[in-house]
Amino acid sequence: MGILNSITDHFNKSDFSVAPNKKLKTLSKDFKEAFNLSLVFYKGNMIAEDSLTLTGLNKKTSKTVTTSSKKELKIKASMKVGKVEDLFESTFGVKVQIKDAPGKTLIDNDLTLGKASRL
Repeated sequence: MGILNSITDHFNKSDFSVAPNKKLKTLSKDFKEAFNLSLVFYKGNMIAEDSLTLTGLNKKTSKTVTTSSKKELKIKASMKVGKVEDLFESTFGVKVQIKDAPGKTLIDNDLTLGKASRL
């Protein structure tokens, strides 16, 4: 089943895009619908208010959040958790953590989103 799941993850219709004008709670909800995992945004070391947008988060943290990035961030089930977290950092300058569906446990960075969603 492992190989079949891996192939399925590469062609999974769940393709997640990030727009800086969406609220964090909407991004998190869409991420959960796509991958059955929680996406948690941080401002500094504290969890960000989910009513903010990425643009709004920029005004609440001393770290620059790059919301005018020309890059489009697309996430697929075949990507590793650590890579996705790094992409948010390099594309938007924002720290995120990926947790299980209830948002209680951090997911291992070496797992793919697809595999993590099946745990």
